[in-house]
Amino acid sequence: MVSRFVERARKWFFFIRNCRKYKHLGEGAFISRPLRLNGRKYISLMKNVVINEFAWLIAFKVDKNDPELIFGEGVQVEPVSHIAAVRRVVIDSDVYISSRVFISDNTHVFDDINTPIALQPIRFNSEVYIGKGSWIGQNVCIIGAKIGKNCFIMPNSVVLNDIPDYSVASGAPAVVVNIV
Repeated sequence: MVSRFVERARKWFFFIRNCRKYKHLGEGAFISRPLRLNGRKYISLMKNVVINEFAWLIAFKVDKNDPELIFGEGVQVEPVSHIAAVRRVVIDSDVYISSRVFISDNTHVFDDINTPIALQPIRFNSEVYIGKGSWIGQNVCIIGAKIGKNCFIMPNSVVLNDIPDYSVASGAPAVVVNIV
């Protein structure tokens, strides 16, 4: 286990090295060994955000709109998660994102059947918002949907539609299975 002193020193050095590279970098925010970071100038990490190893964060400008990728205070993102914004993805405070989660406000176009999908343009789908205090289970995909506050999205779910506050959602596509 890492001592508190070492942990604080790592966060302090991270802040000093990166404070001008991000749109906003709050006190105690830390990204540990990212797999990939694109568009840091569009990414905001509020106070005490922790993004664990092998995360892939993308804020990618595809049109005249500047993208926004915002992590609220106290958000924790576990390893190997992929979060992408071409317009706006907001993860409100105290959200826990388990490992291997995919969150995106966009999709690839697949209109031209003669062109591989990976070579077709990226299209904005819908803004993503994850409400305060929500828990996103392992292997979840969230594409262009809003999730209310204090929700639990069960592992392996695919969220394509909005989920109301205080809900438990499960499935592919995810549906509300319980409202507290």
